[in-house]
Amino acid sequence: MGGGGKVPYPKHVWSPAGGSYAQPANWKANTAVFGVVIFGITALVWKLSADREYRHKMPEPGRFYPSRNWSKQIIEHERAEKAASEKPKES
Repeated sequence: MGGGGKVPYPKHVWSPAGGSYAQPANWKANTAVFGVVIFGITALVWKLSADREYRHKMPEPGRFYPSRNWSKQIIEHERAEKAASEKPKES
């Protein structure tokens, strides 16, 4: 079981993926760097999307909407509703 050792291959073959049995010495650092890059790009796109989000109809109070946590428009709307409900009524 296990199939034996590595199959012999020509050492002069080059491929963009690293060729057969490629294991670059700095693969962990490369993976970490690209992980940070992917996370950064995702965060920037998320921020841009949240800034441009616009709702014609506000979510119902008490109903779950994930964007309620990061959408400026919804946050400001809910603050205004809360301030209006806490304001004492004058007779």
